[in-house]
Amino acid sequence: MNKQTFVDTEAETWFEFQPVPGTKLLPLAEPVPKGSIHRLQMIAGTVIPVHYHPCDEYVFVLKGTIQTAVCECKAGTFWFTPAHTLSLLQFVLVRWESLRRL
Repeated sequence: MNKQTFVDTEAETWFEFQPVPGTKLLPLAEPVPKGSIHRLQMIAGTVIPVHYHPCDEYVFVLKGTIQTAVCECKAGTFWFTPAHTLSLLQFVLVRWESLRRL
């Protein structure tokens, strides 16, 4: 891509992420090597099952609280998970929103 692009996140369409009920995705940049960059929303009470990603995962929490296996992450938290690392159960405690690069 040889041009600058802009995304108005207030005007774009969110997509329901069927594998995890209560989850919406807003693509920001696709494709990136082996993944995507997107904004993610989850309602309180959402449970993310045990999983892994084929690429590195970068997460910046914009709003809310999510409990991972090792940390309670609130707005302002950034985390990195290397590719093929098993992610244990995660629980959304307060409506949660993040920016993610997978």
